[in-house]
Order: sequence, then structure tokens, then C-alpha cells
Amino acid sequence: MTNVPSDAVPIAIPTEVFDLPVHEMRRGYRSDVYFWRAKRTLERVGHRDIATVQVFQKQQAVLCGVEESLAILLLGVGHYRDSARAFDWFDELIELKKRIRSLYRGDPVKLREALEQRRRVEGALDKEWISHADDIKVYTLRDGDPMAPMETALLIEGPIGEFIHLETLYLGVLARRTRIATNVSGVTRAANGKPVFFFPARFDHWAVQGGDGYAASIGGAESVSTDAQGEWWGMKGAGTIPHSLIAAFEGNTVAATQHFADTFPDTPLVALVDFENDCVKTSLAVARALKERLWAVRLDTSERLVDVSVAATLGAAAPTGVNPQLVENVRKALDDEGFDYVRIVVTGGFDAEKITRFEAADVPADAYGVGSAFLGGQFDFTADIVKLNGRPMAKVGRMFQPNDRLVRRKLSF
Repeated sequence: MTNVPSDAVPIAIPTEVFDLPVHEMRRGYRSDVYFWRAKRTLERVGHRDIATVQVFQKQQAVLCGVEESLAILLLGVGHYRDSARAFDWFDELIELKKRIRSLYRGDPVKLREALEQRRRVEGALDKEWISHADDIKVYTLRDGDPMAPMETALLIEGPIGEFIHLETLYLGVLARRTRIATNVSGVTRAANGKPVFFFPARFDHWAVQGGDGYAASIGGAESVSTDAQGEWWGMKGAGTIPHSLIAAFEGNTVAATQHFADTFPDTPLVALVDFENDCVKTSLAVARALKERLWAVRLDTSERLVDVSVAATLGAAAPTGVNPQLVENVRKALDDEGFDYVRIVVTGGFDAEKITRFEAADVPADAYGVGSAFLGGQFDFTADIVKLNGRPMAKVGRMFQPNDRLVRRKLSF
């Protein structure tokens, strides 16, 4: 057992929050196969040498995914007492999961039996597992820390055979979370303190929402669009009125907004005003009807369309989509009728570059909603053995890179 100093920092988030597939992690089911085969090879020869594994990536970034990676290590470092028996149980567990999915509309008795058998198999796998989390030392930067290219973000020291199978998992977590946090951070900096709303849920798989929302909060997002995106950090989803609700009321934005306001009286009311491609006309109509109840209007004009007010102002040279002139037109129209308290939220095709242009031109947008721009970029992490039993041991081109910013971590909550 490794002695943990009293000032070591515990995991900041309960491991249960991450909903990790513990048995699949331990078995290597979600790891690149060669890592699991490497683990089995080390176990067969009784390899217990102490490796130092160094984790880094090549971009300027805002680090995220550290706490989740620590949870993976806490729950996944170790080995089975009897691998052959554990593998048989794990194969049965996978078959039971498939069977349960096929039975959920079928025989309730068989479904209960399958669920009970799954619990028994999971219990047997837990008893077969020998944790060696206490035998490793971990040093990390923290979620939200800026990191330089090639800077060491994590160091893991311990018997390599006990954690080599987890590399795929924690590298993937760090890559995904850091990508989101870095992109959100770039957008929030460009927005000059104005709220940024995190809206990429429709552009990616539903299963990533919890972790993505947490990474967005680390990057500085003001709110998220789904409840799932906020579940790791205690936030509820926020949102406006979709075009489909307006269509359901036969294209009547005022009616749709009024009914929405009546249904959700405590929700800040943001009216979507581009359904008829005349944001000035619709903004005024909604403001006149809702008055002080209206918190903001949202401009979401398609990149293929020129808003009516912009065409009237700029003629043939009029730009498409949500552009500075459109925002200026809506702001002036609202102010001229005394609706200066109504904010303007802009969405549709926004990224850090477009927001920077808006801010440099002093465009009177009050908040930005951003979606797919948060998902781009490449933030691939790499893990290398750089020491073995305290002596240098690394492939050519890699070497130990000490980092005095790292803090000792405790694999507990």
C-alpha cells in the first residue's frame, strides 16, 4: 500500500456521478484490445515492476476530465483472483444485458429472473476483483487549469499491470472533456463577459450530454440546453421557444410565446422571432403583447436567408443570416418603442471568430447561443511509460517531463 500524504487532494466529484461501466472497465471490454492483452501478458509472467506513466497533449488547452479519470483509476485498478472464472461471469453478464433488453416488453416473470441473475453475476464479479488502487500514486493538474502544449497533465506511478488496461478510457475522457472546455473557454473570452449558452446537444449523441455539460461549465458556459447536461454540476436545462412550437400555432409567434409564458410563468421568457424572416416586425409584435414579461428576443435567421429589414436597409448587398445590421435594426426598433429592457440573444452559426467580429464592431447582442462550434478541434492525449522502477525508460523521442504544477491526488472522495 502506498502512503498517501495528508495534503493529497481527494477526487472532487463522487464517483457515482460519472455512472461508469465498472465491470466493463475492469474486464477491458471498452479498452483497445492490445491494452487488455498487455495486462494479461504481464499477469501471466508475474510482472510487478513500478512504471511511471506520463500523460500530455499537444495543444494550448483548458484541461478537463481529470476527476473522471481519477474515478476510472479508483474503480478500475486491480485484477481478478481467477481470470478464467471472472471472464465466464462477464460473458454471462453481457448476455444477460442483451436478454433484459429483449424481455422488457415480454414475460415479466422472465424479466425479473434475468434482472436478479444479473445482480448475482455482478456481485460475483465484485467479489472476484482485487483492487490495487492503494498501490498507485497519481499527480495531476486540475479541471479548468490552462495547459501548455506537451505539458504533463497527469503522472501515474504503480505496478503497470494493474492499470495498463485503463489507458484507452482515461485518454478518451481527457480528450473529449478538454475539447469541450477549451472550445467553450475560447467562446466565452470572445464574448467579453456576455452570457454564452451551450447548445450542441442536437449535433451529437445523447449519451455524451452529462460529461459535455460539466466540461462546458468548466469552460465558462452560462447555461446548458438539457437537464442531462447539467446533472453533474447541479444545473437545469434552459431554453427558448422552438420553431416547431410556433408552427404548431399556425406560424403565430405571439400566440406561441403567450402560451409558453402561461405554461412556464417562472421561466425567463425568450421569444424566437425569425419564423417569418422579419425579426423587427415579430420582435415588436411580441414585445407589445408581452410587455415586461418578455426577457429577450432570439434571432436565429438562416444563413440562406436575408431578413426583410436587412434587405430594406442594404438592398442587393444585404448579408444573410444573423448579422450586425439585423441586430442593430432590432435594437433600434425595440428602443424606439420603449422596449429598451428587452435583451437580444443571437444564435445560428456562431463561433469564437464570429463573436469576436460582433464584439469588435460593438454589435448590441446581449448573449450568444453556440452549438456545433463547441465540438471541433483535436485534443488528443498520449500516455507513455517514462520510468521503470525509478529509472528512465521511454521510447525514442519521449522523456520524463517534470511539472511542478502537479498536485498529489488521493483516490477517494
